[in-house]
Amino acid sequence: MFQFIQQQKDLAVLLNQMEHCSTYALDTEFIKVDTLYPKLGVCQINVNDQVSLLDGAALDLSDFWRKVFEAQQNIFHACGEDIDLIYHYADQKPLKNVFDTQVAMAFLGHGLQVSYQNALKTCLNIDIDKDQTRSDWLARPLSQEQMSYAANDVLYLNKLAERLKFDLQTKGLYSYVLEDCQNLTKEIALETPLSELYTDIGNYRHSRRELMQLQQLSIWREQITKAMNQPRSFILKNATMIDLVEKNPRNTFQLAQVKDMRPNIVREHGKTILDLLKFLPPEDEWPLRLARPVKNNSKEIAPRVDLLIEMVVNKTGIPKEVLLRKKWLNAIYEHVVFHLDEQDLPSYLLGWRYDLLTEPLIALFKEDIEFLTTQMKISR
Repeated sequence: MFQFIQQQKDLAVLLNQMEHCSTYALDTEFIKVDTLYPKLGVCQINVNDQVSLLDGAALDLSDFWRKVFEAQQNIFHACGEDIDLIYHYADQKPLKNVFDTQVAMAFLGHGLQVSYQNALKTCLNIDIDKDQTRSDWLARPLSQEQMSYAANDVLYLNKLAERLKFDLQTKGLYSYVLEDCQNLTKEIALETPLSELYTDIGNYRHSRRELMQLQQLSIWREQITKAMNQPRSFILKNATMIDLVEKNPRNTFQLAQVKDMRPNIVREHGKTILDLLKFLPPEDEWPLRLARPVKNNSKEIAPRVDLLIEMVVNKTGIPKEVLLRKKWLNAIYEHVVFHLDEQDLPSYLLGWRYDLLTEPLIALFKEDIEFLTTQMKISR
């Protein structure tokens, strides 16, 4: 049913088989508990209905990752964490040739986060066991149960993909799904610039001084976590950083009282944290206040927005939650109010959605600009 590959010579045979096949079904099993970067335990691949489990702890997979990037298509289910791992190990990005069966299920109206187990049951009436989810994938030897579980994750993936592709092509949605998968892998490849990390932590309530402190803390945390390969929350949680700037401790005693502040962090980095809070650049270099999020459009425009979205849903058959996410809507609000460049919009909004949805929404929001500006309360 599957082979477990631990030797380079056996991997070489698989790489040769991959030469004669252009589509692979893939999955990974890894551990990411006390590290920033994942530790690969097993990589599963289905090539022409032959399943191989690659020992991530024993093999040099450089040539294997190259083949993955060169493939015509790589099939995953819920690829987010797998892609993140591949980028780390392959030291290459983005991976453009992906078909994600979870994304496909969402387009066909099954919900945004259908599990692999439920997808197989829904589409192929196949039942698989999922009781090894929390296994130690770095332990050796792997149990037979672990290996069977890992193999099952790609055994039926090609068949599932074929069924979904047929349904999508029938509805004229296949190219849309491929584009969204490409946007997803591109999004995972993007790293927020160090100087902008604070915008994911702070909010419109914070003063410019507090945002400056958050900017300094977030840059320091990112550098420490990468240098030490530790999760960000092991250094400072986001909530801890907010508590830090709001309480503004002046000494290590006050610092130790801050929410979820770890004693070892106070001991090892307390002085640095206090200095980052205290020593700030000149005021004209502080970040601007963040805009208040828009709750809704004006009562004149809101029904027209709803009608537009409903018309696109009816025209395409794509569920509303797939068509437009809250964060994309916010990006359009900011684009209109701050007169930003269209190329800075999320890439999801610039492809197949542009003519159908993005451009008409921009036009509607421009009619509503006074109301939106008031809501955002831009006092800078």
